[in-house]
Amino acid sequence: MRQWIKPSHCEGQVSKQAHADLPDQAIYEREIGREGFYGPATHMHHKHAPTGWTDWQGELKPRLFNLNLCVCHSQLPWQQVPLLENQYCKLRFWLCENDMAQLVRNADGDELLFVHTGHAQLFCDYGHLSVSEGDYVLIPRGTMWRLDHTDNLRLLMIEATNSHFQLPDRGVLGQHAFFDPAMLQRPQIDEAFIEQQDEKQHQLIIKRHEKWSTLTYLFNPLDAVGWHGDLSVVKINWRDLRPITSHRYHLPPSAHTTFVAEQFVVCTFVPRPIETDPGALKVPFYHSNDDFDEVLFYHAGHFFSRDNISSGCLTWHPAGFTHGPHPKAFTAGLQGSRKYTDEVAVMIDCRHALTTCDGLLAAEDPNYVNSWQA
Repeated sequence: MRQWIKPSHCEGQVSKQAHADLPDQAIYEREIGREGFYGPATHMHHKHAPTGWTDWQGELKPRLFNLNLCVCHSQLPWQQVPLLENQYCKLRFWLCENDMAQLVRNADGDELLFVHTGHAQLFCDYGHLSVSEGDYVLIPRGTMWRLDHTDNLRLLMIEATNSHFQLPDRGVLGQHAFFDPAMLQRPQIDEAFIEQQDEKQHQLIIKRHEKWSTLTYLFNPLDAVGWHGDLSVVKINWRDLRPITSHRYHLPPSAHTTFVAEQFVVCTFVPRPIETDPGALKVPFYHSNDDFDEVLFYHAGHFFSRDNISSGCLTWHPAGFTHGPHPKAFTAGLQGSRKYTDEVAVMIDCRHALTTCDGLLAAEDPNYVNSWQA
């Protein structure tokens, strides 16, 4: 897409470069943007933190859920009620403590699994694949699969309802930025896959429109002897990602986009150096992004813009209000006390409003909305 040079209006005391060299009278910058971080944007300079509210009444508020408190074991992934959902996306958190006794097939959309804890062996149409902590496993719509667990699995499941996952367009960075597609691993028709083939009774559970159908076979339908093509299950671990960084400019979350689907994107925050230029912001900037609901799942490490959020927690910031770093994180950024992030987090940005299930409310921290108070 061509980017024509266009004038930018300035009013009052401003910095000419976004996210850097802020005016002396205003240490707080707020970005008002459209279409994520791709559309028109204005940068406001404030005397006070835009998150400096002292009271909040009403449902539109930042929310924090400790998924460790609400997860329960189930034999099948779809026995877990969606935690958050809209017509394009469904999020589940699944605890799998036993081998799956049945095969499953999602006829509603592609499934993206993020392995929060545990190890397992995945058997699917395409063969056998070992999966472990930190893996993304992309399962195309209509794929038969099951898991044999090595130890207890906790999985964040992201369904692209009536859609599919693709890789983002990296633009001028080129297709090999963030991760080279050659890093994607695929299942193999190996000895383990051949050994699991038998002539015993097997059942397949198919989900369509959130309703289940059960098919019974007198043989294992995972009986492929070979395949060729460019559609398959793939996996990549967060450790294989090479974050895009700039020592002079704080990059927006869109720089960390890992997968895209219709009306939402999945981004991954992984350890990286913090900006070193004296004038550059060193924490995420305050922003009023009024087009997307933002969901963050905290996998590991210390999320450098948040306080007191532990592994296995999930935050949900609905569209419509300004959000940004907590006061302690913002102060640490100004002081330049941290040189490197150790966070690992999965972000899901949804173009359409999400709704939550009643079961998630028991895991909510009602004081999260007050955590921006200095």
